[in-house]
Amino acid sequence: MIFLHNPQLSNYTDDKNARGILVDDLKKLIHSNPEMRDKIQFPSVKASRLRVLVNQSLNWQHNLCRTPRPNPEITTILEDHVCAPPPQAAQAPGPVVNNQLTASMFRAGFLHQPSVMPPPEAVFLAASRGQQSLNPPALVQHPNMSGVLARNNQNNADTEIVLRRSRHFGMSEEIRNVPTSSAARTPQSHHMFNFLPTDDVPKKVVSVINQGSEVKTMDFHPQHRTLLAVGTNTGDVSIWEISNRTRIEHKNFCVWNITAYSMAIRATFNDGYPVLVNRLRWSPDGLFLGVAYSKHIVHVYSYRAGHELKRHLEIEAHAGHVSDLAFTIRHQKLIFITCGEDKTVKLWDATTGANFFVFEGHDAPVTSICPHSKDNIQYIFSSATDGKIKAWLHADRVSKIDYETPGYVWTKMAYSTEGSRFFSCGSREDRVPFLVEWAESQGTVKRQYIGLGKQHVGVMQFDTANRFLAAGDESLVKFWDMDNKFILHTTDADGGLPASPCVRFSKDGILLAVTTIDNGVKILANPEGQRLVKSSENHPEVLRLASASAAKASNVNAASTSSAGTIANIGFPDRSVPFPNQDNQNMSDVSGKITDEFEFPILWRPKEITEPSQLRSLRLPDSLLPVKVIRLMYTHSGSGVLALAYNAIHKLWRWQKNEQNPTPNATADIAPQIWQPPSGILMTNDMKDANTDDTIPSFALSKNNSYVLSASGGKISLFNLPSFKTMTSFKAPPPASTCLAFYPPDNNIVAIGMSDCSILMYNVQSNSVVQTLKGHQKPVTGLAFAIERKMLVSAGTDAELCVWNTASWKKVASKFLKLPSKRTNNSQAETRVHFNPDKTHFMAVHETQIAVYDPAKLDSCMQWIPRQASGSIADAVYSCDGQSIFVCVEDGSVSILEANPLKLMCRINCAAYMPSKRSAIRVSPKAIAAHPSDPNQLAIGLSDGGVYVLEPLKADKQWGSDPSAEFCAGPSINPDPNHT
Repeated sequence: MIFLHNPQLSNYTDDKNARGILVDDLKKLIHSNPEMRDKIQFPSVKASRLRVLVNQSLNWQHNLCRTPRPNPEITTILEDHVCAPPPQAAQAPGPVVNNQLTASMFRAGFLHQPSVMPPPEAVFLAASRGQQSLNPPALVQHPNMSGVLARNNQNNADTEIVLRRSRHFGMSEEIRNVPTSSAARTPQSHHMFNFLPTDDVPKKVVSVINQGSEVKTMDFHPQHRTLLAVGTNTGDVSIWEISNRTRIEHKNFCVWNITAYSMAIRATFNDGYPVLVNRLRWSPDGLFLGVAYSKHIVHVYSYRAGHELKRHLEIEAHAGHVSDLAFTIRHQKLIFITCGEDKTVKLWDATTGANFFVFEGHDAPVTSICPHSKDNIQYIFSSATDGKIKAWLHADRVSKIDYETPGYVWTKMAYSTEGSRFFSCGSREDRVPFLVEWAESQGTVKRQYIGLGKQHVGVMQFDTANRFLAAGDESLVKFWDMDNKFILHTTDADGGLPASPCVRFSKDGILLAVTTIDNGVKILANPEGQRLVKSSENHPEVLRLASASAAKASNVNAASTSSAGTIANIGFPDRSVPFPNQDNQNMSDVSGKITDEFEFPILWRPKEITEPSQLRSLRLPDSLLPVKVIRLMYTHSGSGVLALAYNAIHKLWRWQKNEQNPTPNATADIAPQIWQPPSGILMTNDMKDANTDDTIPSFALSKNNSYVLSASGGKISLFNLPSFKTMTSFKAPPPASTCLAFYPPDNNIVAIGMSDCSILMYNVQSNSVVQTLKGHQKPVTGLAFAIERKMLVSAGTDAELCVWNTASWKKVASKFLKLPSKRTNNSQAETRVHFNPDKTHFMAVHETQIAVYDPAKLDSCMQWIPRQASGSIADAVYSCDGQSIFVCVEDGSVSILEANPLKLMCRINCAAYMPSKRSAIRVSPKAIAAHPSDPNQLAIGLSDGGVYVLEPLKADKQWGSDPSAEFCAGPSINPDPNHT
């Protein structure tokens, strides 16, 4: 009666009806929940498949028997089965092993009859004592059969040792890794080690590559299995061919379109802190590479094998750092997902860069994301620094599942290769590391893996592949089988690993990349991976292209080629860029010779200086704050070096006259003194009205060494060099000065390049403009006079070159510097110009090339393009005799070119002059200067504020040698094809 009078219970007439209504309601609830979709329907399975599954299960269970009988008594499958030991066998104490087989099925032939298998203790002890391996006939006769050695009284799957393949028991590699005497172990101690076969574990070092800066993230190409993308703590992105340790692509961090960002965002890029690559990932098809940086933005490059990375998208993804990035497919469209410091997760169109969704709900910065698809339902798992993991549906912006993980922070997540198992790794609040498997539908920890160190520094890196887990911990790579919580294998990769190395499997799990303490990467391989690397190193596409370049170079001199005979390599053995620069063919307006670092005769190779013992170098002492050097020059007497730093302060070093240096002259053998007048003042430029985003500092020295004209975006200052006093200041911005040069006939007149694209001829004494030259379209960044020819050459940020007549101040010619194809001009890039000493040619210095021109016709005579892996050209200058050109490049190297013909004679690696020390900030040269009387001495200014003077060894007398002379004389050293 109560049911009938209660409106909510009136439909429940009896228990049968009530159950039916309840079932209908549950069905509706389940069908409406996408997470439960299709979960109540039993899948259709063929009867034969069921029989196979039962057969496999019975084989498995029977081998769990401690003393399996060849003819077990089987009565039912509803109860566990235990084979009774033979009467003469002694019963050793051990765990109860449950195993039941059905007699009817056994008689029907579904179960093969195994031979008696020895107890696991006997196998273990025999192996530990070095005895002959025991070969259980059951495993030999049935190679497709899997087995389990049970070692847990509670029958816990975490402590099972699963045999994934047929293998003779004996002294395995896993047992060799046991740190204590196995023979003395108690039965309980067996639980600490996993004795699965490790043949499939990548554990042999097959390749070592040197990135040059600390590697933060890596990813193998999904199609080209020996290509590895690397991101560093300096913002660099590189692609390596690991089979022959070749870097085939290199991109330094730069903002592609700085004008698209607010002033606040721009300021963060110039705050002195490096931009790190937090994550890089290939798209599933390998056609795109996504890069997440520590400051706001994401870059997406397009890539085709054998071609360079091309800019595709630049996105301001998050406020603060972008922590993680992943690609996935949504509605047959490629998208990528990001997370960041602003506590959000975002979805982006990988083609257009459009933002689809913003997921909000985390209470802390999001550190990791993991997209997943199951039953056509797409999820995104995200974890934050407070340890919480959330699961989001693509179609809904609300988190559907929240995993409470108290104390678990800095979590990284990953799915198994087949996408059925979910793992996370990180450290707790007390810095104790963890590696766990989750029951994703329940939000609980299913298995916690044992073997990590007691405390962990930083964020632990881990990865999954096939059935393995790998984590970097305690300067080791540790491996687990996913089905066993105990360590399967450990390796130190021949040593040299940091405390928390970064690890990354290849997509098929046969290779593993692990970072090293010396800014490199080691590649580990299993037997299949070793075969892959071996086959690739002899026939990679990069060698095919390099051979094509060698064939071109051989045509330079047919006679020399014929004398070379058996030499198969090009003369220059450095394979940092395997793809020769093909852009030269597209430069139709370049009438002269275009060279790159592969166009050398076969019999000659430039000199490589890689060790401090191969040159003389001196870092100039500095008592002032070390700030990035922007400009650098020698005094005209050669006894001093003058530098302009980013903070607008000038520094002057002077060599004193003494017995060791009676000249006195600048030298790398004797340290100079940093000069300061008795007043103690600093020579500092005005920066009151300077726009730091557009500032192009510059300075010039009068020919009598008495005055310095300098500007750093504010007023132009004229300083007295001996006293550091400011004589006068003029021309406050806007517009700002961008380039300065003294007019050689009259020190009172200076040429000033301006940000408004004009050139002012200015009389400092009368404080008046003598002439205004107009003809540039962009700010002027280069000025050089040739008074003997009545010429002024100027250059702008758009790479336009102009020639002016100094008698009439009229523009007589102009031409744009021809950039290599597939290279766009950087609107912020400076183009500088220098005349050679005899004023017959001038050199244009651009970030992409060195080009030598005839000023009368403004025709390009020669052009030199650095290898792409070296990065952009920072600065260049003629030697005092005009026979050489000194070039400093972004990767820290200094290239010394023969001026005519324009060829590389010598390269000085940064390791030869800079001490090797680990730093979060990469140091690179920013300015270079040539000694006014010594043609082999140069000085370089670095991004860390240091200034070095470099000279060849006294026994060598000069840098490198004459390529043509060495070419005629024949080779003294055969090119080393294995040099990298």
